[in-house]
Amino acid sequence: MDFEAIPGVGAKTADALTELDGSVDALETGDVATLARAPNISEGRAAAIARAAIRIRHDDPGGFLATDRARELYRDVLTLLQARAVTTYAEKRLKTLYPSATASRIEEVHEFTARAMKREPTAEIQDALAGVEPLSNPRDVTVRDRCLATTDAERYAEARKKIPELPVEVVEDARELAELARGYSTVVALDESFTGVTIEGDVRVEPDALETPAELVPERPLAFFAENRETLLAAVEVHQVAGMDAPLDIEELESALARVTTDGSVTGDDELARLTDAIADLDAGVSMAENVANDRLRDAIRERDVTIEGSDLLSLVEQGAGVDSLLSRELADEYDAAIEAAREHLIDTLSLDAGETEIARQAFPDEPSFPVEHDESVIARLREQLEAEKSRREERHKRDLAQTLADERESAEELVHAALELDVELAVSRFARDFDCVLPEFETGGNGFEIVGGRSPLLDVDFSAVEPVDYGVSGVALLSGVNSGGKTSTLDLVALIVILAQMGLPVPAESVRLGRFEELHYHGKTQGTLDAGAFESTLREFASLADGEAGRLVLVDELESITEPGASAKIIAGILEELGERDVTGVFVSHLADEIRDVADEDVAVDGIEAKGLVDGELVVERSPVKNHLARSTPELIVEKLADGGESGFYERLLEKFE
Repeated sequence: MDFEAIPGVGAKTADALTELDGSVDALETGDVATLARAPNISEGRAAAIARAAIRIRHDDPGGFLATDRARELYRDVLTLLQARAVTTYAEKRLKTLYPSATASRIEEVHEFTARAMKREPTAEIQDALAGVEPLSNPRDVTVRDRCLATTDAERYAEARKKIPELPVEVVEDARELAELARGYSTVVALDESFTGVTIEGDVRVEPDALETPAELVPERPLAFFAENRETLLAAVEVHQVAGMDAPLDIEELESALARVTTDGSVTGDDELARLTDAIADLDAGVSMAENVANDRLRDAIRERDVTIEGSDLLSLVEQGAGVDSLLSRELADEYDAAIEAAREHLIDTLSLDAGETEIARQAFPDEPSFPVEHDESVIARLREQLEAEKSRREERHKRDLAQTLADERESAEELVHAALELDVELAVSRFARDFDCVLPEFETGGNGFEIVGGRSPLLDVDFSAVEPVDYGVSGVALLSGVNSGGKTSTLDLVALIVILAQMGLPVPAESVRLGRFEELHYHGKTQGTLDAGAFESTLREFASLADGEAGRLVLVDELESITEPGASAKIIAGILEELGERDVTGVFVSHLADEIRDVADEDVAVDGIEAKGLVDGELVVERSPVKNHLARSTPELIVEKLADGGESGFYERLLEKFE
């Protein structure tokens, strides 16, 4: 794939995507998490790239949202959807959904939505999803307790490239190989010439070792599972509580993950735990053993009367003897017992085996001394043996576990991706359930829209209190009605439903039928009369609409506010006539519907949001527009109310002016 052909992708981003495994599939499916693993690509940037790639795949030119107000409503829709996601991945992934005029894209998301709406969001799934996040690339692994050895410079370069985690050494002969074995727990010789050579230590001759890196460095596959352990376990829980089929054996994965620590070490082996504890407790154990011996000797000396003849004392002094000689002569048995107690304490504390015990016993000298001190060289040798055995045993376990997990990485990635995608589906499902949504029905070759029981979730009231609206338009219509009667919110509802429908998503209504629009032009209410320059600019916008292609939806809120009412009526009438000739669907909200109809050369459809009357000073409104009906204004309703109770006839005569 030519990544630079994707809008917004430059050379650096294209190079980053080239380095990323699975980038093509990720672009095909809108997999934001995978794309975000590429260098210097954030999740937000990944969503934008995925959206652009989707447009290319569907030959979608974009530009459906043709005005600022239309784009603002799209952002509001997206916010509602994202608020129902649990994971940050789903929030970003939802940004790949956008309103399109391309039938294939709408149908693709429509099919996804149909599946999503069958999902039942539960608190258990939501709790499980809280622990799922996109997988992380493991940190670079460096292993220092084993090395590779070769006599060949080319093999050396190959080993450095294929196995960067391990030190690689060049040796000339078996003697140098033996020297390496004294410094590493394990040495892997890559040359067949070393076969049959006997060298002390863990030296393996494996000429084909570079072909199986996971066996040489089991830390490599384990690092991925260690880094993502908690996310994988959370994804397992998601599959279990949601009843989803997993791409691998969940029980086997859980068992393997239970043996991997967050730093990539292996647990679950008693002998390995014993060695680990022995190394950690060695210094403290030695110190305590010394204390045991010295405490026993002090007690023995306090409790014992030592008598030395003058000639014996003189002889000892002349021979330069000190307390050690006295101990040897007078407290030999007690000293032996103290040393034995120190040795047993060290052996028991560290739970040493037979071979380790043999070394540990040498840590305390047979020759009497006070205070008793250990032989550091012996302790160093014991530590070296413990660490070597621990490394060898841990490597064996890592190798066994790596063999279990190495082939499961792709399946593990699928496991997490499925959980994250479930969150995307559940966000759509929650949206549909929260706002009583249905899937809209597109009419092939149709024009206009028909909404039954539509309710906007964007109003500043609880959704359950929103009054449903029925409204449909084919062609161009004026929408009249009282102030605060709901004309603008009706336009918002129409725009909202069309945006959702052409995103392929469910719509908040009992039913919706519509044609597939090419563009949405929503011009919100202008604040105040425009100056000459702004007025000219606005006219140019509508001129481009009149000269454009068919199949657009145009929504305009009180265009008359741009200039004087008389001129506004004529301008709006002219625009409606032009749009009506071009198979455009349009709704123009206006208080000048009667005047516009009078100056128009063609019949103009006028619909009305009718007020039923005033109750305690508040309007009672029928929110669904009445077709082919000019709604009465608020002043007319007030005059009518006064006329009912008036006696002078003033209000009746004033009311006649509205007829």
